[in-house]
Amino acid sequence: MDKPEKTLPYQRFASDSLEDQAYRQIRRALVEGDFAPGQKMPIRRIASELGTSPMPVRTALRRLISEQALDVLPSGTAIVPRLTRSSFAKLGMVRAALEPLAVKMAASNLDRSTQERLAELLQKEQNARESGDPVQLLRADRQFLLALYEHCQTPMLLAMIEATWLRRGPHFWEARWLIIGRSPSGSKHADILRAVVSQDFDGAAQILKEEIEGTTSYLLERMSFADDQVTPGRLRPIRRK
Repeated sequence: MDKPEKTLPYQRFASDSLEDQAYRQIRRALVEGDFAPGQKMPIRRIASELGTSPMPVRTALRRLISEQALDVLPSGTAIVPRLTRSSFAKLGMVRAALEPLAVKMAASNLDRSTQERLAELLQKEQNARESGDPVQLLRADRQFLLALYEHCQTPMLLAMIEATWLRRGPHFWEARWLIIGRSPSGSKHADILRAVVSQDFDGAAQILKEEIEGTTSYLLERMSFADDQVTPGRLRPIRRK
């Protein structure tokens, strides 16, 4: 069994209760795109999948709603947000401001071992792209960015970044084939690594900003969003023999 992927730091509590466990598992699933945009979050089904009772799941969902990681229907059912085009664009703007800042703040802590770890993850990304595996590609992408951001040692900034990842995760999973099929690839991680190795941390931050902005624009052009008007297709006339 694969070792669970490390995610951005979550808020920790003194006790590791069932509610905390459910919260962390659902939170990680949102970041990784295990739930689709617009998907309802039925308490009993999620509880069954997690092997727990409904109460911890109900509490976890309430916390995620309060963090705006989930929306809620008038019926009270939690639902994975389906972002509007404007909301997705603004999310990209927030990421483009926060994540390069994390790289700059991490500069003094990005030692040789971190550089080697980034190189390993970059190779995993390239292998996933070459083999056409979007699951491994998105996972390696997250791990590469996390390996950078975690060294900023600023929990408040990491929490803000995670909040954006919670809302982007389902949409990036929905766009996984668009992302892996993009030619040329929009990933600039190799350039970021080169900048880090040469101690050009401002350059690394700028390259990351350009990557986030470029990917946001690419997906805005190709994905459908909650407020898009769908034009009904016309039926073709039936050919008579």
